[in-house]
Amino acid sequence: MADSVYKIIEVVGTSDLSWEDAARNAVETASSSIHDLRVAEITRLDMTIEDGKIKSYRARVNISFRFED
Repeated sequence: MADSVYKIIEVVGTSDLSWEDAARNAVETASSSIHDLRVAEITRLDMTIEDGKIKSYRARVNISFRFED
């Protein structure tokens, strides 16, 4: 395997359903414009609250991708 260099970006996905869905939204949306994604790491989970109820779930995700030669 040749030496490789990877870039890590941070994205935040949201969902009205769950943290898992929020993380999936983050990765799938990023994959539409960034190619060769390798690893996703959830670094933070939180939620927004409105009138005492959960309004949305948010997942902060670090995603790595390989630089092209």
